[in-house]
Amino acid sequence: MKATGIVVEYNPFHNGHLHHAAKAKELSGADVVVAVMSGQFLQRGEPAFADKWTRTEMALSAGVDVVIELPYAFATAQASEFARGAIHLLDAAGCASFCFGSEQGEIEPFLNSLELLNTKREQYDTIIHDRVQTGISYPKALNDAYLSLKNSSSRYADLTKPNNILGYHYIEAAHAVNRAMAPLTIQRIGAGYHDPLEPGVAIASATGIRNAFFEGEELGELAPYLPTSSIRLLERVHAEQQGFVDWQRFYPMLRFTILREGPKALARFAEVTEGIENLIHESAKRSETFDVFIARVKSKRFTRTRIQRMLTHIFTGYTQQEAQAVKQPEYIRLLGMTHNGRRYLNERKKAIPLPVISRAADLTGSMGQLDIRASTLYLQAIGADSLKKEYTTPPIYLGDSSDK
Repeated sequence: MKATGIVVEYNPFHNGHLHHAAKAKELSGADVVVAVMSGQFLQRGEPAFADKWTRTEMALSAGVDVVIELPYAFATAQASEFARGAIHLLDAAGCASFCFGSEQGEIEPFLNSLELLNTKREQYDTIIHDRVQTGISYPKALNDAYLSLKNSSSRYADLTKPNNILGYHYIEAAHAVNRAMAPLTIQRIGAGYHDPLEPGVAIASATGIRNAFFEGEELGELAPYLPTSSIRLLERVHAEQQGFVDWQRFYPMLRFTILREGPKALARFAEVTEGIENLIHESAKRSETFDVFIARVKSKRFTRTRIQRMLTHIFTGYTQQEAQAVKQPEYIRLLGMTHNGRRYLNERKKAIPLPVISRAADLTGSMGQLDIRASTLYLQAIGADSLKKEYTTPPIYLGDSSDK
């Protein structure tokens, strides 16, 4: 059997994700779609709207065959590390290709961009260093350096777009890990990353869907933008945990942690740099809500995404020392599979170079223990009935009629 890989968060799984999974299989000619999915915390430094098992079931109900978890250390990292971890796992799972959605819609500009930056790496790094010294954010420095090298040529990918940026890093990682794994891209359609919901448009952004719900929309009113299976599963989790998850719900625990640790201790957590620990601590003292808190901390130099990643690491206790020890994924944590996915894994099991983990109890290393810690803290913050859920939830299996 042949597999293609996708990197996802499904926060939540909507019609755009349904289109992506179907097109990935079509373009690659694969029998199986393998998704590497972030767990309870996401790349933009946010707790997931719904837990990882709910999001896994959404995916399996709508065209994905295997869902494996991207470890916390990569899932909450900057784009290059996020991509490196995900591509490493797709390669370990035996994927012949990987497919990502992009604003570009064509693969050739990404390959040209990779060649450009590899050829002019020293010049690129120098420009980044010089731009950061002026006080701008690191992402802005990266973009300035890239624009100066490509000189407005249309041969290269537009790396000002969020999905194009991730796509470039996927290709960069695949070039380092396994050049035989073919990169594919599909045109991102419908709403942009941050766009609000638009009546009559079936493909909305996950951000727009989440914002609409938190602003008072009922789940039934979001039905045009999500598969029926996603609506059903979201209704279930909404009833079980009295709502969905955002930083506002986590803020009391986050604020307690910040105030308890104090500025000096905050500096030991991953990505907390340049003295911002003092501002974080002072803002927590003065802010009753998360929105007020984040408005006080973000700046031209420290983007909201960068700050949220710091806060995620403070919340989970992920230190600079732990981050420096991360090399590459050490296991494949299986979250779920369909009948077709199980056939593929059984066929490939002797060729997979990493241990395939189906029980949290088998996660014995520091990377696995971090995943357990992060998930347990997430469950605590949402008021889950059992903090043992991380240990007691088996991989979700959606079989066909022959399994019944």
